[in-house]
Formats: sequence, C-alpha cells, structure tokens
Amino acid sequence: MNKKNEAELVFLPLGGCGEIGMNLNAYGYGPANNRRWIIIDVGVTFGGDDTPGVDLITPDVSFFEDQGDRIDAIFLTHAHEDHIGAIGLLLPLLKTRAPLYATAFTAHLIAGKLAERGQKHINVNVVPLGGSVEAGPFSVRYITLTHSIPEPNALAVQTPLGMIMHTGDWKIDPAPMVGEPTDIASLKKLGDAGVLAMVCDSTNVFVDGESGSEGTVRENLTELIGSLTGRIAVTTFASNIARVATVIEAARAAGRSVCLVGRSMHKITDAAVATGVIKNLPDFVKEENAGSLPNDNILYLCTGSQGEARAALGRITRGDHRHVTLGEGDSVIFSSRIIPGNEKGIFDMQNTLAEKGVRVITDRSKDKPIHVSGHPARDELRQMYQWIRPQISVPVHGERRHIVEHAAYARSLQIGQTVTPRNGDLIRLAPGKPEVIDVVPNGRLYLDGNKMVPAGSEGLRERVGLSQWGIVSVAVALDEDGDLVDGPILTARGLSETDGSSADESLILVDEAAEEAINKLKRGKRLDDDEVEKALVRAVKRQCEKTFGRKPFVDVSVLRV
Repeated sequence: MNKKNEAELVFLPLGGCGEIGMNLNAYGYGPANNRRWIIIDVGVTFGGDDTPGVDLITPDVSFFEDQGDRIDAIFLTHAHEDHIGAIGLLLPLLKTRAPLYATAFTAHLIAGKLAERGQKHINVNVVPLGGSVEAGPFSVRYITLTHSIPEPNALAVQTPLGMIMHTGDWKIDPAPMVGEPTDIASLKKLGDAGVLAMVCDSTNVFVDGESGSEGTVRENLTELIGSLTGRIAVTTFASNIARVATVIEAARAAGRSVCLVGRSMHKITDAAVATGVIKNLPDFVKEENAGSLPNDNILYLCTGSQGEARAALGRITRGDHRHVTLGEGDSVIFSSRIIPGNEKGIFDMQNTLAEKGVRVITDRSKDKPIHVSGHPARDELRQMYQWIRPQISVPVHGERRHIVEHAAYARSLQIGQTVTPRNGDLIRLAPGKPEVIDVVPNGRLYLDGNKMVPAGSEGLRERVGLSQWGIVSVAVALDEDGDLVDGPILTARGLSETDGSSADESLILVDEAAEEAINKLKRGKRLDDDEVEKALVRAVKRQCEKTFGRKPFVDVSVLRV
C-alpha cells in the first residue's frame, strides 16, 4: 500500500500540554488526506495580569476550521472549566455539526454554557454512566472514575488500530462521598484485553504517595467546624460537590444553617440537585436573612477561594457585600489549594481578614487535612499503569516538567514506549513506533470583549504596553504649505509628577521637543503626514525618557488646515 494512503491512528493535543488546564485533545483515524476525527474536551484557562481585559483564553482550533465535516463527535469527560469552558466559544470556529456527548451532570452545565452564548439549539446527548457511543471509526465507552467533581470519566476509545485509554482527570478515592467509586473492574478488564496507549493526567506526578480521600476531609471538617464559635465562612471550589456536601453535613452536625454565597455556588448546587447527584439537602438561608441568625448558628459557603476580587469572599473581605459581614471572633476556612499564580490575591485577602480579627484557617495550618487534590499522586499513577498495562504512555495535562517526569516514571514502571507531547504535535500512535509526524497550527485565542482574537493581537499588545509605559497624545495643525498653525498640544496618561499627580508641568520640556522636531523638518517632509508623525514620535519618546525615565506610547494626530 502507498504510504500516503495508509490508515494511521494519530493523537493531537491543542491544549493541556505545556500548561495545567485548557484541555483539548483530538484523535484521528485514516490516511493523511482523509482522516476522521473525534475531539475530547474543549476547555478554557483564565487571563491574568499579563492579559489585561481578557478573562477567558482558549486553544487555537484553526487546524480544524476547514474540516469540521470530518469531526464525528465531541466528547466531554467531566464538567470542570478547563475541560468544558470553551465549548460555546469554539463550536462556531470549528464549523462542525458533530454531536456532543457527556454524562448527565456535565451535560446539564454544558447546556447552560451554550445558552449563555446564544446556542440553545445545540443539543448535548446524555450518556449513561458506563455507556458507549459509536462515532465513525471510533467506539467510545465511558468508564467511571473519581475526581473533585461529580461524574468524572475516562474514555476507552476503540479504533481499528488499537485501544486508547484516555483518563481525563482522576484520582483513586475509596470514599468519594458523592457519586460512584472508581470502576476498577472495567479498568482491569480493559487492561486484560490489551491497550495500545494510555493518555494520562500528569498534574501530581511530583507528589509521592496518594492524593487522599474526601472521606477523610469530611471527618476533619466536621470536627473543625464543630469546634468553632462565631460566624464561619468556608470557601472551596464550587465544582467540588463532594466538598460542598461535606460542609453542609458538617454545618448540620454543628447546629448551623447554611447560606450559599456566590453565583457559581448556586449554579453548581442547582445542577447537582437537578441531575440527582446530591439529595436531601436542607433548606438554605437566603443572604438577606442570614444576618438575623445568631453568630453561632450560621455558616456561609462561599466562592472566592483563589482570591478573586469579584467572587463572594473577595467582596465580603473588602466589606462591600450587600448582606454578609465578618469581623472579630469569626472564622474563614480555606478548604482548597492555591493554584499557582494566585498566591498574591489569596494572601492579600487572608491578610485583610486577619486585620479585621477574623481567624484564617488553611490546610497548611492544620495537622489533619481539610483539602485533598483531585489528581493522582505517584502511587495512584503506578496503580493505574498496573491495571491498564499500555504499550505506550502519553502524558498530558501538565507543564513541560510534569510531562517529562511522567514519561520517566512510566518507563520506570516498565512501559516500553513513551512520548512527551507539546500542543500542536501530531503524534502517530499506530502503525509502527509512536512519533511526532507533524506540528499543526496551535496557540491561544483570547476572548477580548465579544471577539476571539489570537494571542499576538496588536490590540492586546498595545494594552499591555499602555499599562506598563503610559501614553502621550500629540496633536498638531499644519497648513497646506507645511507651516505650523497650532500645537503641538500634548496630553499624557500614565505618567506622574514627583508629587504623585498626573504629568503636567514636566510636559513643557516634551512640548518644546515636539515643536523643535517639527521646525527641524524640511518643508517637503512637513507636507507628508507620515514623516511628521515619525518625527514627533521619535522626539516625544526621547524627551519622555529623559524627563520621566520611560518611553510611552505616542499617538499623533496631524490636522491639515
């Protein structure tokens, strides 16, 4: 057979390899010129200080824009934002009518996301736990795992060239508190039948031992909450329904009523109730009524564990929440981990709470854990490899250091072949030795207002520059002979006088430099707007560097009168 027409099984990550989050993975089968595809997960990550004005960031899916008709299905493993958060943003770019598949809890939340983006007409097919789906040359079976959200699933992807075990996010929790335990029997059966490759979570590959159980957290939080007096606020990831249920049960045991605070906390809890994930919840106290209860009889369950300014705990900490206040003698429990990059916001919040006399309790301040990770530590990884016994290890869901270490760990477990993918690597898994055979267009798209723009967009670069260097606007009026009629008139933003006020008097030197630049131009160049602009930009930047110690953006307007 001609090599170009030979059917291949390929794996393509477009997000989640090189970062923790923003997961988007694809599998293709067929010859290079006619592959059929399935996509697994369509996640987001979040903007930071380096992306001012951008809240959501998605993978770049331009590789698929001209082959949406070759996508046979989109599968979602679970409902975390870094796995489903981009679905409403990227579906229009994929230009596909491929059906969406998810288990009930995940499907409920996806439907809400699609509706928020005006895509109510798109249906999400609900797959029962352990259910199977046929999609082109792929047969996909959902396998129940445990994680920090209801209904996490691995996907067993059967192809004509072998079985793929795609783990999604997981851990091995013997007492998950909510939902079904890990389906060990199905995992063992899969391994016994033979697995070509396992594409596996790398988040906690540097962590020895096991990640810990939600059952242990329930015991410890129940003991802790029962020991406290005053008002209590507990903040955790809203998506961790097992933790939410634990806090509710701990509050009930301590004789406290629960008040949910934060939009996400209400939305996720409503989804869990609607899909039967949790039952027999008590009646929650409304925010506006909670203040009327004795301090020892109320517990606030809040969003904002990562220091987000606009989340519930952020507003409570600043004292600008309409209904909830905390002060001397109260306690805030952080039943969560610090996501790298969020340290400053979290510590600032905790310092402000401490200044108010609020006791701050974190997992690090307690001998007994009040938080456990949702991702597998090394002992759990070893157990999964012993069950699955893949021929090839494909680490994903991690920074470069996680992926490289995971591959080394897999080799130490006698896995014969490993690959260490980067986003955009097109990896042939079969036939033959696994290897990168191409690198496809990849990167990031930013939700900038209501537009999806590439990471290197000029507008964002300018915005970052403006935040760092400031801007000076220059307006000049020249007549048809090139003589200066008025100006230059300068306005500065982001530059300061030594007393801290906005730049004013110091602009006199900049103004003089701009006028001198115009006067030095030969008459022929003064008739050319571009030449005038270049001269003014150079002169203003040069003088600003002398006067302020920085080179701002310079915006020039040339008027002809």
